[in-house]
Amino acid sequence: MKLTSIGADVSNNDVSCSQSMINNIEKAIPKLLDIGANKAALTNITGDDLVISAFVPDNKLETINKAIVEILRENAEDIGDIAGISETPDGAGEGISYAEAKINQERYPDAVILAFDTYGGEPFIKNVVKSSIDAATGMENITDIGGGVNGTVKIPGVGYVSDETDDPVVVATIEDIESVGVVAGAMVGAALGNKNVYLVKRGTPSHVIPGSVIMSVSAYMNGNVMDLAVPLSQRMRILG
Repeated sequence: MKLTSIGADVSNNDVSCSQSMINNIEKAIPKLLDIGANKAALTNITGDDLVISAFVPDNKLETINKAIVEILRENAEDIGDIAGISETPDGAGEGISYAEAKINQERYPDAVILAFDTYGGEPFIKNVVKSSIDAATGMENITDIGGGVNGTVKIPGVGYVSDETDDPVVVATIEDIESVGVVAGAMVGAALGNKNVYLVKRGTPSHVIPGSVIMSVSAYMNGNVMDLAVPLSQRMRILG
């Protein structure tokens, strides 16, 4: 069993996702359940980027990935990142973002999903993502970590995208519900320690000074999506 998360900019502007596009994509997601996904949802909405995530059996990974891209393509306001997908590494361009992680099938499938939106492909995003992955690496009760900025990537069932892809997704699958907040807090804190990185609520437009990166964080727990931005920001407040 795996968690697969695919993110894309298919908006008709560089700042936000329209409510109509969000609604259309959410209406289409049950198709993923019909073809074999255990759970599927629109997990992150970050500026003009959307992330669809699904818990899938290993033998359905390629089928579900392909169907996720088709949902994005069919409901896109602009072909955007879909155009960067290629059947060969040489033809790959700036495309969709991909993260994949193994799940412990003896437990409910829980995960933390971070999604990033760069306005102008800010190069320091690589350091931001590396920080969040490094923070989670080696922590207790994590099954697997996936995603990030890893050069040219082959997405099973879809094709190749290049290292120009600049709105990455990072996922960590969790084995203990009480560890969700611990892992998310570590990953978010590490990312925010970098310059010009801002945590936003799910669906917040990219209203920041250019040269900045925004990020959202979701808990995906047995198919239920929780936006962790507000509870984490409240826990991080200084009291007194």
